[in-house]
This record gives sequence, C-alpha cells and structure tokens, in this order.
Amino acid sequence: MKSIAKRLFLGLFLLFPLGLSAQSSPYFPPIDSEEWSKKDLNSLGWDDRELAQFLEWLPSQGTRSFMILKDGEIVVEEYWGAKLTGLGNMDKDALWYWASAGKTLTASLIGIAEDQKLLKVKHSTSRYLGEGWTSLPEKREKEIRISHQLSMTTGLDERIESPDNTDPDNLKFFSLVDKRWAYHNAPYTLLTKVISEASGKSLTEYFRTNLGDKIGMTGTWQNVGENKVFYSNARSMARFGLFLLNKGKWQGEELLSSKYFEAMTSSSSSDNPSYGYLTWLNSEDGFKVPGIQRKFKGKPIANAPEDMIMALGRNGQMLLVVPSQNLVIVRMGASSSEILFPRQFVNQLWDRLDGVME
Repeated sequence: MKSIAKRLFLGLFLLFPLGLSAQSSPYFPPIDSEEWSKKDLNSLGWDDRELAQFLEWLPSQGTRSFMILKDGEIVVEEYWGAKLTGLGNMDKDALWYWASAGKTLTASLIGIAEDQKLLKVKHSTSRYLGEGWTSLPEKREKEIRISHQLSMTTGLDERIESPDNTDPDNLKFFSLVDKRWAYHNAPYTLLTKVISEASGKSLTEYFRTNLGDKIGMTGTWQNVGENKVFYSNARSMARFGLFLLNKGKWQGEELLSSKYFEAMTSSSSSDNPSYGYLTWLNSEDGFKVPGIQRKFKGKPIANAPEDMIMALGRNGQMLLVVPSQNLVIVRMGASSSEILFPRQFVNQLWDRLDGVME
C-alpha cells in the first residue's frame, strides 16, 4: 500500500510541480442571486495608482458604467451619475442601451436556434420572411442567406437615405452576395424577425428562455426608431461576456455549440477579415469600418491581444473579451462621437488599461 501511495504522490507531483496547481474551474456568478465573487487588485499585481488615474479618465469620456472581470470574478465595478454626465444616476440596476453591441447577442441567439434545429444559417432568408422581403428579383432574393445577414455580405445597398428602414422598397440590389462587406442595419434588424418566425416566440421571450434565464442575464429589446435595441444593466452585459469567454458554455452546460461559436468568432468575409458573425475580431490583418469602402491594414485595436473579440456600438458601448487573459471588460455610456465602430476610443481605453495591468 505504501508503494502504491508513493507512486500516486509522485504522479501528482509530476503533473503539478511545486508552486503550481491544477487549473481551477472557471467561476460563474449564481443565476438567482446578487452575489458575485470579487478578486483583490493586489493579488493580480496591477498598478493601483494607474487604475485610479484610469478611473478618473473614464467619466471624462462620458462613461456611465465600467466593469472588469478576471477569471469570472469582479475586479472593477464603477458607476457615474448626474454630476459627471448631466444624465440620471447610474448603478448596478440601471438599464442602458447596447446599441450595435447587441448584434453579437443576436448572432448568439441565431446560433442557439440553429442548434435547436429551428433554422439553418445556410438557408435562404426567404424561407422565414417569405418572398418579396426585398425589392430584388426572386432569384436574387433567394440567394441571400441568413449567413449573409450575419456577415454583412447581403449585397443590399447601404448607401440609401434610410439604411435602418426594412421596407422591401428600401432593400435594393448593389452586388452579388458574399462579394462585398458593407455595414447595413436593415438586413441585420430583420434577423430578429427570422428568430421570431422560426421559434414562434417574441425576440425577448426567446432570449429569456434560451439564454437569459440560464446565465442570470436580464434585459429586453426596445423599438428605437426603426431599430430594435437591447437594454440591460452592466452586470448582464458582463454575464454575456462571461458566456462568450467560456465559448458558449455556462457551468459546464453547452448553451451554444462549439461549431457555431467557432464560426461566429472567425473571419466570415475576405472583404473584411476582422468581422465574424456580427462580432468584431482582433486576430486578422486588415479591416473595414462602417460607411467606408476602404480596407485598412493591421488589426483594428493595434496594441490589444490578438484573440480579443468585441461587441461594439455607437457612443462607445463595448464588450471586450480576451480569452488569453481571462478578461471581460464592459463599458456603457455616452460619447461625443456618433461613430458606429468606436475603434479610436477602444484603442485609447486599451492603451490606458494596459498600463494598469503591466
């Protein structure tokens, strides 16, 4: 027995040398409680003075809420109110709009629906919206698939007066599918109708029962002009980030298949390598930005990790997920810029945050 015990101890020692331990299971906050484990800044070796300066800078940029998760635990959670922004008070329960950061949430719901065999992304969109959902001839219309809506490669003309309008007369032919990346809200917005038609449920109900309730995430879609915009508190956005960090799994349960998650977070268009399924990527060389048909060289966020994936929206709404560092970063707020892809702001934020973590 002593010999067996000795060999077992030696085996464990070889697997986990002195000073090392088995990788701990990822932390997930309980879904039915306000409790959320916090990680001490000093345990990470982060610079507290740099963090203080960073947190002073954030509200000067109109930031209302900001969170950092490390290994799923909260390292930073801050809210700023009326004195700094001229808006209402903000706290952990206050709702804020995601703007186009909600596109990544919609992409995840499409994947869940596909996993449930309610739809297939390779199917023609006409299968769910019927004929005549665009002004294109029937043959051209049928060529548009759900995957083209997810990758912004429908070929529909975004240079129209109202790119948010989903009326068929407003959805005009510009190019063949999958040939040209163009940021166009109307084909994206129609994905919400695809989900409803395929599932027989409202978008908010489908989200709640198939994702929200399972990860403790709350929120709802609201009609804003001609768009559907998701609203939630910062913690719900952070929970969604933790879901993405764990590749569509929550406490060991696969809510989104690894096959779909890989497609969603991989380049979906050679015309814009830095775009997956309604998700921005930092791993590829070359990117386009909304409203400009020019491909820029390099990564979108020059100094950030290559494996960072991003859900980004107008006025600097952002969810940054960095698997190599087990980080989730949430920023909600206002901005002086109306840019749909706040690349410059993300670069500034990351450069300052990088000084905190050095």
